[in-house]
Amino acid sequence: MKLEDVTFTNVGGLKTACVDRKQLVDLMVHSVNNYHASPDHKKPLIVFDSNGHGISLANTDLDFNRALAEADIIHADGQSVVAMSKWTTGAFIPERSATTDTIHDVPTMCDQNISHFLFGGSEEVVEKCAHILSQKYANFSIAGTLNGYFSERESDAIIETINAAKPDILWVGLGKPKEQQWVIENKHKLTVPIIITCGGCYNYITGDYVRAPQWMQNAGVEWLHRAATEPRKFLWRYLTTNPHSIYCVLKHKFKAEKQ
Repeated sequence: MKLEDVTFTNVGGLKTACVDRKQLVDLMVHSVNNYHASPDHKKPLIVFDSNGHGISLANTDLDFNRALAEADIIHADGQSVVAMSKWTTGAFIPERSATTDTIHDVPTMCDQNISHFLFGGSEEVVEKCAHILSQKYANFSIAGTLNGYFSERESDAIIETINAAKPDILWVGLGKPKEQQWVIENKHKLTVPIIITCGGCYNYITGDYVRAPQWMQNAGVEWLHRAATEPRKFLWRYLTTNPHSIYCVLKHKFKAEKQ
């Protein structure tokens, strides 16, 4: 799949891609191959995600909204985004593409050897995550890792390290909105085919965070499992952002219908 083949819809003010998990992987692999095949094509594909928290934040934080607008692809990380796409007047999103699944989907849905650089999280977590993925998938090559604790003056050195490693995909797990803003501020310096933000993805792979049972994921209530298992971190966030994200989706829906 090529970027120009993707259909988009507006969910809560965010131009969101109507792609399933396999199509997202196909798009990423095509972009990697196209990047390497075209010496003059050195613009990274920027992949961000959308969920209830992201929609709420994008409608209250102008800088975050501007950062999201510069992405090439915003995919539906949350099942709620898939459900709410059916409220809009545009195309529907066929399937949730959770980032915690995408990092596994790349090696399982593509036989090609892809190199990855994992950036973010604690040093212990990111290194453990890299070890698990490289051991689990023969075609998941680790180009490098870096923890996400750095000062602004260290950013250029981080970019030099990433560029020197020459990964196919750079995963950035710094949490919203920092990861999106860092990517947009530095995308012109990064010589990598794909940059994708991934939040706390590494912690789920290492087992520090536990995903909800599959039935809860399918029902779109994985957030409830997170709130229940880690209330100090997630409960207040979901109690405030979930209702607000619904309001934002309806607001943009009615706005579009009046135009």
